Amino acid sequence: MLQRAIFQKIIDDCKKQKVSLLVGARRVGKTELLLKIKEHFGKDCLWLNGEDADIEQLLSTRTVANYKRLLEGKKLLIIDEAQYITDIGRKVKLMIDEIKPLHIIITGSSSFDLQQNAGEPLVGRSITNKLYPIAQMELAAVENPLKTKQKLEERLIFGSYPEVLNIESLKEKQQYLQELVNTYLLKDILAFENIRNPQKIKDLLILLAHQIGKEVSNEELGRSLGLSKNTVERYLDLLSKVFVIYKRSGYSKNLRKEIVKSSRWYFSDNGVRNALIGNFSFMALRQDVGMLWENYILSERIKYHEYNHNTVYSYFWRTYDQQEIDLIEENANLLNAFEMKWKEQQVKTPVAFEKAYPYASFNIVHQNNYQSFIV
Repeated sequence: MLQRAIFQKIIDDCKKQKVSLLVGARRVGKTELLLKIKEHFGKDCLWLNGEDADIEQLLSTRTVANYKRLLEGKKLLIIDEAQYITDIGRKVKLMIDEIKPLHIIITGSSSFDLQQNAGEPLVGRSITNKLYPIAQMELAAVENPLKTKQKLEERLIFGSYPEVLNIESLKEKQQYLQELVNTYLLKDILAFENIRNPQKIKDLLILLAHQIGKEVSNEELGRSLGLSKNTVERYLDLLSKVFVIYKRSGYSKNLRKEIVKSSRWYFSDNGVRNALIGNFSFMALRQDVGMLWENYILSERIKYHEYNHNTVYSYFWRTYDQQEIDLIEENANLLNAFEMKWKEQQVKTPVAFEKAYPYASFNIVHQNNYQSFIV
């Protein structure tokens, strides 16, 4: 069985008198990961399901005596779907302050849910871990580079959700992703207060799916959807908090003509993006190969940095005269630039970038060298 990259980190975190927040989109494998952690700790672990009304009742009496009885002989408490428990933040704060030794792991599909319900009481007491769809660096432990290359096109089309990778039939993969988008991912968003028009959220995602790697104006999105700029910004924020999309800002340190005010939006998983636009055709039949490649590599790069605990700030770079670079990474005093190309080719460093940042490196990421970039 595939071991998730953050498994050992969470095991090590459990030695601390802290509360771990495990966040990530629905169906990325949070519950399965926690079951392995529970198995590791055996009888020292207590598991509670936040969606169970009996658990809500069990935790409702917020007293040290009640929680000590519940946790007698336990060193680890796991609360899955903790956002459903009223006042969960104050409850786990009381436990972690008064019962020692103890580590608590709470999970939720939305960072918004957990931060709203558990955030403030846990300041200084919490550790946040993010779980993504399966990373190529995780798959590298169970497949050789040849198999990885053979599976590349399939992963560009259908993405890397755990269940998708385990489905053999391409038709069934497609059906799963369409259900995932309509039933699970959008369910989180629509659960928020005042989201009255679910179709607008989906229409917004479809617009973004066609603009990967391009600067996006909230005003233009609003005009296309018949929404105000503020509503668009709110929807984008919610979509980010449930891990469907993420934003990339422009990089600028030297040039007045560098674009910094606009943003680019990417999807956390290619399969979700393709399900939204209803296109599961393979690469030879597509017009959006560059978008798929850029989205896949940038998302895998995020997983790579997150799971390796790298402090890296990521941007795109573009000038008003159309010189651009897909990815800029800034780490301490290092500046590295990367251009994503599906086919191997020679690309010169943009003149304006080379003049402004002569100390920066510049590399092309293509299908013949990408594995070393994300594994």
